[in-house]
Amino acid sequence: MIDKLKLIEDRFKELSELLIQPDIISDQKKYIQISKEYKDTKKIIDIGIIYKNLIANKTEAQEIISSESDIEMVEIAKIQLEEVDHSLPEIEEELKLLLIPKDPNDSKNVVMEIRAGTGGDEASIFAGDLYRMYTKYSESKNWSLNLVDLNEGTSGGYKEIIFEINGEDVYGNLKFEAGVHRVQRVPQTETQGRVHTSAATVIVLPEAEEFDVELDMQDVRIERTTSTGPGGQSVNTTYSAIKLHHEPTGIIVSCQDQKSQHKNLDKALKVLRSRLYELEIEKRNKEDSIKRKSMVSSGDRSAKIRTYNYPQGRVTEHRIGLTLYDLQKIINGDIQKIIDELMLAENTEILKDN
Repeated sequence: MIDKLKLIEDRFKELSELLIQPDIISDQKKYIQISKEYKDTKKIIDIGIIYKNLIANKTEAQEIISSESDIEMVEIAKIQLEEVDHSLPEIEEELKLLLIPKDPNDSKNVVMEIRAGTGGDEASIFAGDLYRMYTKYSESKNWSLNLVDLNEGTSGGYKEIIFEINGEDVYGNLKFEAGVHRVQRVPQTETQGRVHTSAATVIVLPEAEEFDVELDMQDVRIERTTSTGPGGQSVNTTYSAIKLHHEPTGIIVSCQDQKSQHKNLDKALKVLRSRLYELEIEKRNKEDSIKRKSMVSSGDRSAKIRTYNYPQGRVTEHRIGLTLYDLQKIINGDIQKIIDELMLAENTEILKDN
């Protein structure tokens, strides 16, 4: 542990020097990247100082107990040793978690897709509820959410909705939301008062930078059409809607949210890059034993991950067996406790494998 801390201290000094270099300051992208690493490294340095002080106090106390003849000094040393032994395991655990190599995608923005699954109109309404939940959660984190494309349900909600979220460590928090979400409740469209089970699939893609994915525009067929649905006369009568066909993979991306064709094209390309990047990540993860074992990684989008049971006011997170009787708060965006528990479970698993 001390050796690892020494390497991190060396890197911290290096980062401190880089942050005052004129060429770094003038390159905003590079400056933000280094500032982020500096901030993350400082967390480890701060806990590392506490850890090293505790180790030094323990060594000093043990030496006094083994060599000192003064009874009073020995008693003080025993109290000190007891205090260290009480504090050290918790600090050690915190430090171990901080030393786990971070997924480089964790700091990225995301493109999210919510698709209504089984359950007809009720599934579309539930997809709308999930979109509202992520909107509220994003607001609580001071993240910005921008709509990309949507297909409205016939009785409310969405058959499909695509949006991007920008902010700090967005993917690191939201990657755990990928999978099938189920809802158990009496549908608004049901007159008999029976509880139905409906589902929606959530897809979370780390936003790909241009240098993450080589996108050959010769492989992309661009289709320009007029927008459909709400948006005002100018949106519906001009050729502003964009549909991209990526010929090698068969991926199709649409965007009609903006009145400007250029803005819709930019957004659609961002989604396409992110989907291509996801294919690369999936390929890489198959070769990565830790990712393959992980029960809570961003994994299989067909896996049922969470159930929202309205009659009992209960939310069950199936991957870690967590049940919370706080459905209204959760569906209104208070999902941080679930995310924290999933992070802890994944980190614990990684520590076991290391």
